[in-house]
Amino acid sequence: MKKRLLIFLSCSACYLVGHSQETTIRVDTTVVERKDSKEIILNKFKNNWFIQGGAGVQHFFGDHNRQAKITEMMSPYFGLHFGKWFSPLVAGRIGVNGYQIKGLTQNGSHSTGEIYDASQSLSHQEFKYWHANADALLNLTNLISGYNRDRKYNISTYLGLGWMVTEEPQQREVSANIGFYQSLNLSGGLDLFLDIRGAFVNDRFDGEIGGRRNEGQLSSLLGLTYRFKKRDWDKPKETIISYDEQELKNLIARVNQLAKDNDVLAKQLAEAEGKTITDIVVEKKVLAAPILVTFEINKSILSNEARVNLGFFAKVIQQGNPDIIYRVTGYADAGTGTSEINERLSTERANAVYKCLVNEFQVSPKQLKVDHKGGVENMYYNDPKLSRAVISIAEN
Repeated sequence: MKKRLLIFLSCSACYLVGHSQETTIRVDTTVVERKDSKEIILNKFKNNWFIQGGAGVQHFFGDHNRQAKITEMMSPYFGLHFGKWFSPLVAGRIGVNGYQIKGLTQNGSHSTGEIYDASQSLSHQEFKYWHANADALLNLTNLISGYNRDRKYNISTYLGLGWMVTEEPQQREVSANIGFYQSLNLSGGLDLFLDIRGAFVNDRFDGEIGGRRNEGQLSSLLGLTYRFKKRDWDKPKETIISYDEQELKNLIARVNQLAKDNDVLAKQLAEAEGKTITDIVVEKKVLAAPILVTFEINKSILSNEARVNLGFFAKVIQQGNPDIIYRVTGYADAGTGTSEINERLSTERANAVYKCLVNEFQVSPKQLKVDHKGGVENMYYNDPKLSRAVISIAEN
């Protein structure tokens, strides 16, 4: 019949669609750092701290030091700093440096007593000092070329203020500082650095006022820097989606095949109009699930709850194959009553279910067989109540 053809073609279409779902594309999603980005993500305040220390030489430009060779006025110099990079461009640090200044004096300030030039009344000068300072650094390499965590060499410039103090006779002066700071990464967080600093102080700092308005110090410090973790900077992330190109081609081919199959089905439906198909049989076989109805002790009367369940059971039987036979079997609890009583109870209980299905819910008697087993031991969960029951189950 036409209706059967439509059912067959519809089922075929569903099969093709369902079968096509087996072709899938595996998509891999990966989050990676944007290597080409010039932007960075700022770290937390606890990150990017560093400590550095070193030794070097210095030269002090006093009132009379120009009279001597530069090498004669050079003296040892030490420094220790602690700081933080706030971004790849900007850092701040505080520290202390100094040790000893050598020079020439005319008025005897800090004189060692050793005459340098009697004709000019010049003698050697030496005194200890220390210099506390705070600097703001600008990384020129990252400013010009952008941040690169794999870069080994960086050069920075800085400006700062300080406080320079001498020993007896004691002198305290504010200093202005400018310098260049170069670093070479050795491994991990360890850098070799060279710090060239110029510091400017008042003319009276060395205890002698002369023709200079200001005096100054030029120092070179070579040492090591340790950068605490986290010491690098993250760049923005991007999501990369990748897939197997062959899988995509397979899916496209599958979709194209489905489109062709759909055209064929549409054509068959159009051709089937007005025709009768008798050679297609759709078998319908529906079984009702087994049902268990329990009874009170020494009773064969159905409860309302049992009747509701039997009503559902009857509806499934009626909607299913009329050739299916259901066996209705009655049972009694062997632990109570005599065998004669249990034989009677199991029979009455089976008949009660049978009459309810036939008389109340119009189940065909041809689909029911009645049986009884008398008294039985506990059939389920060692519970005697479950043996006072009727079980209805399909035989085929």
